[in-house]
Formats: sequence, structure tokens, C-alpha cells
Amino acid sequence: MQDPGNVPFTIDAARAYIAKVEWRFARTMPQWPHEYTVLRWSREFERDFLAFVALIRVAGTVKPWPFGSNEPRYHHTYLQVDAWEYWTMGEPVPETTLINRALIAPQAVGS
Repeated sequence: MQDPGNVPFTIDAARAYIAKVEWRFARTMPQWPHEYTVLRWSREFERDFLAFVALIRVAGTVKPWPFGSNEPRYHHTYLQVDAWEYWTMGEPVPETTLINRALIAPQAVGS
């Protein structure tokens, strides 16, 4: 029998986590609309939070930000789940306390 602590965190597990935590609009950056969740808001889901961060890092794609810039300020790893793209700020997984998400442009969904 497999230890439940070693079961891989899947996209379906990510969907379940996404559905049960609070997401807030990032009011300080309205020019780049996105939402975020913070680990301390849902400590009871810490294991899933860290597993989702690890999934973003392993299964995601590194992209420059701001998108389309000739001189990007950052390169983050983004993971698409349904109509949203998720990313963190790049701290080591155990030190990550925040996950961001933004709606993907309608023409980009499913591409």
C-alpha cells in the first residue's frame, strides 16, 4: 500500500485545492489584474499548498514578465489549470507563502 504522503499531487488535486482556498484581487497592481492566496489564510491546507507550489515548479513553463517585454524584469514558472495561470515568486518551495493567479486571455485558453 502506498503512503498517502507520497501520492503525486495531480492537476485534479490542484483543482480541489484551488476551490477550497480564498483568492483576493491584487489591488496594488490593477494594471496587471491577478489574484493571490496566502498560506497563512488556510494553514489547514499547508500540505496541499506546498504540493501545489511544487507542481507549479515541476510541470509549469518558465516565461518572462512582463509578457512581451524586450527587457523582462522576472522569469517565473507558470502552470495553466483550466482558464487560469498560476505562479509563485520563486522562493524555495518550503519558503513560499504566496501563490498568484491570472485569467488567461480567452484566445490562449486550451492552446
